[in-house]
Amino acid sequence: DDSYTDYRGDYIKNEVACDYNAGFQSALAGLKTLSLDGSLPGQNAGTCSSTVSTTGSQSTTGSTTVQTTSISQSTTSSSSSTTPSGSTTENPSSGSCIGITKYNYDEVIEVSNLFYQAQRSGPLDVYGDFNHQKIPYRGDSCLKDGSDNGVDLTGGYFDAGDYVKFNFPMAASTTLLAWGAIDFSAGYSAAGQSQATLNTIKWATDYFIKCHVSPNELYAQVGDGNADHAEWDRVEDMTIARPSFKIDAQNPGSDLAGETAAALAAASIAFSSADSAYSAELLKHAKELFDFADKYRGKYSDSVPGASSFYNSWSGYNDELLWSAAWMYKATGDSFYLGKANEFWQNKDVSELSWDEKTAGAAILLAQLTGDDKYVSKAVSFCNKMADTQQKTPKGMVWIQQWGPLRHASNVAFACLEAAKIADSRVDKDKYYQFAVNQIHYALGDTGRSFVVGYGTNPPQRPHHRSSSCPTNPSESCGWDDYNQSGPNPSTLWGALVGGPGSDDSYTDYRGDYIKNEVACDYNAGFQSALAGLRTLALDGSLPGLNGSSC
Repeated sequence: DDSYTDYRGDYIKNEVACDYNAGFQSALAGLKTLSLDGSLPGQNAGTCSSTVSTTGSQSTTGSTTVQTTSISQSTTSSSSSTTPSGSTTENPSSGSCIGITKYNYDEVIEVSNLFYQAQRSGPLDVYGDFNHQKIPYRGDSCLKDGSDNGVDLTGGYFDAGDYVKFNFPMAASTTLLAWGAIDFSAGYSAAGQSQATLNTIKWATDYFIKCHVSPNELYAQVGDGNADHAEWDRVEDMTIARPSFKIDAQNPGSDLAGETAAALAAASIAFSSADSAYSAELLKHAKELFDFADKYRGKYSDSVPGASSFYNSWSGYNDELLWSAAWMYKATGDSFYLGKANEFWQNKDVSELSWDEKTAGAAILLAQLTGDDKYVSKAVSFCNKMADTQQKTPKGMVWIQQWGPLRHASNVAFACLEAAKIADSRVDKDKYYQFAVNQIHYALGDTGRSFVVGYGTNPPQRPHHRSSSCPTNPSESCGWDDYNQSGPNPSTLWGALVGGPGSDDSYTDYRGDYIKNEVACDYNAGFQSALAGLRTLALDGSLPGLNGSSC
């Protein structure tokens, strides 16, 4: 009569057994086979692809053999991890969009979070989530960071293919990741990546809290970029000095302090449900850093000369003051910060959203929060320009500059997904959605190849990245011979978005090309948030091309 009670004592209805699952599993395999050949009843002759795909045949070059295979949700320990900040309840991805969306957003979000794990500095497994299976080549490192100044600056992320911790782009990356976690949380939940993404954010914010040693004192960088770049080795074997540099009242950095305030304020919102105490701690530091940025004006790259050759503050600090005021207003609802944002506002036209230039992001965020015409007009004009008139490559990537072009395309794609949330009739949501799809799909394979390491068709195998290029046997030395060898990196740098092609779509998978083939924390930030945005659209039936279907 179909009656059932979930009762342990009923060994007739509630026992389990090996033979119970045998025919059941074989029948499931049979149904999956029918779904592949279009014979499944109710499928209307459609077919669906496998949930686990091999991204290419075995590639052998010289003595190096690499097999790159896409990973399923079940193989990543981080998808079910619990951090000290509290747990997040989510439904792990069931592959419900496989065969529906053109690309598997769930998988790309997952491997993007793995990329951030590979970039971790300090003790790797503080949260108990580090995926040693997929990232076996990494170990604990840089455990004395900050000791030259008597402070603990362990943690944080290595910037790119090197081992310097540049806090300015790290903070900018964290703000974009947190923004995506706030506004596209449904997409992350559907992908089974909510907790993993909070861990990715927290790895940075825990470090920023350490860097903020007093109200008007913030560490800005650990490591010497020139000395670091003169070596090609494993970070676990590094022996060169790692000096730490700070800003303070006498040597200010309104851009760095403001961006770090923005990152902590945004993260405080992202953690508000998962861990209210941690959220409050983040907001406390954000308030102090905003005051520091506002009171003591100056460019951080003037106060930390070693940063200027790598991450100079070209746009100045006003955009970060504006950006941080907007985030402080969103995090607190205090009109004081809205007044500050209005004070810092400059009506200027920009063509990017990046680690250096935040004006467009601030306009979009303030338009969402206030509906003020000056912000809405700027947000709309920015996204209309990106979608309609900004230069595109022949195959459709919006072209902003040669350094990290995919990063720039992904950032503006994410920005325009956020702009689509502005409640104003001038906002063309459908156009912004399609623009975002075009840019992210370009990175995922629309040109015939993927630009994400470890994902899709013909992905990059030779990223400009020290750790993954070293021999897998830790007893073998790593040096410039490994940089110069022509074969694939021995280890897969899962989820890393490479810099990308030229304005003519040309691209060669060459380790020596640090313009087109380097990776960086800020390359993946807007990209991952845009992916979460597209996954959210797929969930609510708004994704272009699905004709109202949802998954």
